Amino acid sequence: MVATVALFVEYEAVLTRPEHLAKAEMTLLDAAVALDVLAAVAEPVEAHFLWRPRLKDPDDDMVLEAAVNGHANAIATFNARDFANVARDFGIEILMPADILRRN
Repeated sequence: MVATVALFVEYEAVLTRPEHLAKAEMTLLDAAVALDVLAAVAEPVEAHFLWRPRLKDPDDDMVLEAAVNGHANAIATFNARDFANVARDFGIEILMPADILRRN
């Protein structure tokens, strides 16, 4: 897993939204622990090249920038439709999160 600082900050902002905490049945402390674990396993990436705007959602551009700059093989997303051109343009596979978890 790769992440830029900007992408990780976005993960934190999304995870700690009250509606997401409620849906996941998590507290802010639970979210902090999850983010600590994520930070421990994510490979930090510096975004030397920005690929904006490429996608409809600017937050998705952060995911693309981390993947391209981090030489990722795949992007895990529930939003595969918005990343449709990424596979063609950058050779990065777009997969559902469950598909990533099934890989060895």
